[in-house]
Amino acid sequence: MTLREILDRKGRDVYATTPHAKLGEVVCRLVEKNCGSLVVRDEATQKMVGIITERDILRVCCAEGASYGEKVVDDVMTRKVVTGAPSESVGEVMSKMTRNRIRHLPVLEGGELVGMISIGDVVKAEADQVQLENHYLKSYIQS
Repeated sequence: MTLREILDRKGRDVYATTPHAKLGEVVCRLVEKNCGSLVVRDEATQKMVGIITERDILRVCCAEGASYGEKVVDDVMTRKVVTGAPSESVGEVMSKMTRNRIRHLPVLEGGELVGMISIGDVVKAEADQVQLENHYLKSYIQS
């Protein structure tokens, strides 16, 4: 299974914010969308310039305490974003996410953002594949 197939099943919606948004606003958006990260897009070009994750926010909370909400995304976002391609397999992506210790992977095609994959999406795709193979093996054995 490839990232393209996962995106075809789950959808290609990507939740985003801007570099100038305050972390308090970002936290509210993460809660509202029930997600663990937001892509950071430049306001003018709409190009991805980073990603802000729950982990980034927790680091700031630990360092700043209650005043974290007034910090802006640009100060704490991850700028060097690990990305995937629609043609990558689930196995390749599992390895990439584990190696880089990340749980959210923006998917780019031709330099354009086409979706977001979480580790949960990858695990679900792998489990679905194993279940399907198990079904076919049982059918083969029983026939």
